[in-house]
Amino acid sequence: MNTQNIRQTVVELCIELSHRGHFSGTGGNIALRIDAEHIAVTPSATDYLTMTAADVCVLRLADLRQVEGSKSPSVESGLHAQVLRARPDVQASVHTHQPVASACALLGRPLEVPPGPLRRLLGERIPVAGYAPSGSGWLSSKLARQLRPDTNAYLMLNHGVLCCGATSDAALQAVEDLETLCKSLLLQRIAARGEREPFMQAALRRVADALTA
Repeated sequence: MNTQNIRQTVVELCIELSHRGHFSGTGGNIALRIDAEHIAVTPSATDYLTMTAADVCVLRLADLRQVEGSKSPSVESGLHAQVLRARPDVQASVHTHQPVASACALLGRPLEVPPGPLRRLLGERIPVAGYAPSGSGWLSSKLARQLRPDTNAYLMLNHGVLCCGATSDAALQAVEDLETLCKSLLLQRIAARGEREPFMQAALRRVADALTA
């Protein structure tokens, strides 16, 4: 099994997500489908800018047994495996703590996606998986209950975001589109609150400016 190209793609995606501000330090992880039985997953506690293809782990999808890689796999491997098992059309799964969408995840409310380009990629509605500890089977099972065949972005309460796609480029675009959607929705909420509470307008304006900077 030649996995070098896929493992290198994981490295390149991590670097790209870091440059775009969606990954930082070691916060965030990726899984790419290799074939029907194997996935490539980011290693645990490894800085993306020093990661090499040899660090990337290859796991058996059925039971997450490690078959390649010099480091331990991400603790969120089970999270990605749930997506890739349930969605045979998905080739890439990305878990981020991207700034604005993660703020929306703190609110714990599903997001309605307006008709148009964002809906075509993300789906009509962004569900919320309930909170559970990072890396736990409990968290994976909560996400599994929210998975839909036509939805490519999910919020996880107090824990960030998971996006997926039929290609790595599609998954990366879902990350970007979700951030765009969340900025728009938060700006709407800020504007509405400013109208209801005029004494808050100055503070809310500063928050809005930070979102659009």
